[in-house]
Amino acid sequence: MVLVLLAVLPGRIRVFPTWFPYVVAIVMLAPMAAIRLTGVQPRWLRIERWTTLLFFLVSGAGTLAGLVYLIRAMVLRPADISGLQLFTSSIAVWVTNVLTFSLLYWQIDRGGPEARVRRAGNAGTRPDWLFPQEGAPAEDVPPGWRPVFVDYLFLGYSTATAFSTTDVMPLTSRAKLLMMLESTISLATIVVVGARAINILGS
Repeated sequence: MVLVLLAVLPGRIRVFPTWFPYVVAIVMLAPMAAIRLTGVQPRWLRIERWTTLLFFLVSGAGTLAGLVYLIRAMVLRPADISGLQLFTSSIAVWVTNVLTFSLLYWQIDRGGPEARVRRAGNAGTRPDWLFPQEGAPAEDVPPGWRPVFVDYLFLGYSTATAFSTTDVMPLTSRAKLLMMLESTISLATIVVVGARAINILGS
């Protein structure tokens, strides 16, 4: 989904060439395919993990660059970008921000998705987030429950909309810092760019 958004981003806020998302897709899918074809080998799991983290850095840098461009255009060249262009671009930046951080949360918590499936991350890796299911009575939680990507997507979405924690609590310093960064990007996108776009459209 993030790669699709990077591919269809408006040219005015696209940082990378049009072919770049397709190259990233091949780089990211190769380790995943290798894991499925060769079995779950630690080497390929490490490659997949580092590929995902590298993708986060690249996508996050692109999101920040797009946001900075929008703010600069809004302040320095307001005649060059219409209210509708500003509005649609702010939505693209906001959605990319949510999906990028959700992917990172999913990858780093408790050693990653494979460690959570095997429950290896629960024994030796400190969890970054505490989910409400983990403190609920056993009869209210499905047996063998563990967080999946949808749980981290909700975490990313709620962080970007509420600008704070909701029902998922950060436990580590890196989790708190990442949520602060996501909230800051979302706040700037909504309050500065989105509000200005609505103001232009309403005038």
